[in-house]
Amino acid sequence: MLDGLKRLFSGAPAAAPEGWEGIAPWAASRHYTFRDVPNEGFVVDGRLEATPWRLEWGPSQRPYIVGHELRLRAEMGLPSDLQLVVMNRELQETIEQAVFNQYVEGVQTRIDNQTPPEMRWLVMFPRLPASEMGALHERFIALSNHKGWLVRWLEGPLAQSLGALRVASAVPMVLMIGRGRLMLRTALAEPELPALQAWLRLFETAMREARRVSSPESGAPGTRPSAWPSSALPGDERKP
Repeated sequence: MLDGLKRLFSGAPAAAPEGWEGIAPWAASRHYTFRDVPNEGFVVDGRLEATPWRLEWGPSQRPYIVGHELRLRAEMGLPSDLQLVVMNRELQETIEQAVFNQYVEGVQTRIDNQTPPEMRWLVMFPRLPASEMGALHERFIALSNHKGWLVRWLEGPLAQSLGALRVASAVPMVLMIGRGRLMLRTALAEPELPALQAWLRLFETAMREARRVSSPESGAPGTRPSAWPSSALPGDERKP
């Protein structure tokens, strides 16, 4: 207690939480909010201009990621019926095999709401043809219920950022939009700062491109700007 009071009156910065000595100072230097989650991981809250985002590292919440995962999410105020997924090809093959084993060879006869949405959408929606994915086709698949929106989103900077990713093909990665929210999930055993920064750069590019496509001037189908709610950071409750 006395040490804490001394730091308060001296203006000295508080020590970083044990285990996060590199991450907490980085967050503070960027004016992000860092929060330790005991025995699990941590949360970092930041903003891209006026839009809040949240970065979480902790135990996986998805069956296709073993161990710990990195999650990024932002409430973008996108149309609530817009649903799309970009994932790496190895993950696509793994999920399709799991769905086949569970729902075709297993006892279940239909996919229910307990199945993560990205797994349901992989079965429900048509994939973007290779001719419309360009070089991304070699490493990723993309699908959506609004093809035109997806095509415009993957143009330019986002395609370049995805193409520049330097991660092993076996590392699961999902970038998705649903219920107006943008999310990214990937397996990350250790939260090393360079990896966090790289994924955050990709996520912020996806945010900017979603904003571009959704602007009234873009002419993209499926946008309803007058009906969008204002951006709000989701609470700590765990949602898909």
